[in-house]
Parts: sequence; C-alpha cells; structure tokens
Amino acid sequence: MVTIQELLAQQAALAKQASALAEQIENARRSERAAVLNQIKALMTEHGVSLAELSGNNKAGRGARAAKSSPTGRKVAAKFRDGATGNTWSGRGLQPNWLKAALQTGRQLQDFAV
Repeated sequence: MVTIQELLAQQAALAKQASALAEQIENARRSERAAVLNQIKALMTEHGVSLAELSGNNKAGRGARAAKSSPTGRKVAAKFRDGATGNTWSGRGLQPNWLKAALQTGRQLQDFAV
C-alpha cells in the first residue's frame, strides 16, 4: 500500500518535472519566434517591403490610394418627408416617432415618399 508521504513525494517530483517542461516549452517558443522574425525581416529586405507598407500607412509606394471614407457623418438623401412639418427620414434605421404616429393614424408610407 502506498503511503501519503510517498504520494506527496511523487507529486513534488511531477510538479518539478512539469515546471522544467514548461520552461523548455517557453524556450522553444522564443527560439521559434526569433527564427520567424528573422525570416520575415529577410523577406522584407529582399523584396523591399517597409513596415509602413505592412501597416497600410504608406502614402507613396504603389501609387496614390483613395482616402478611406468615414462611415459616420455621411448624409443620405431623404426618401420620406412630412409636408406639414417638414420632417424627413432617409429610410435608414428606425422609423422616427413622427412617422410612426402618422402611420398609426391610417396614413400610408407612400404618402410621405419624396
């Protein structure tokens, strides 16, 4: 029969072994990472690629690129208008309260089409 002392000794030995293996794994990971970085640097040098090109911040290089448009702040033409109040809605997003109220009174969405 195995005693508690023997089991504790085995546990300590296994913990020490696990720690050593974890250290070996970390060393191998560092070594592989360094090799990959060196390979990437060599390829970048060979092909004349800069960090700016990789990050997309290159203004020169392969010709002028169009500036990216911001999705916010773009105005869209109104598709629906309330003739009485002048309220408008582009047809995007949730229906505004003025349109909901008018539709509940029996009017049709086509009545407000621009």
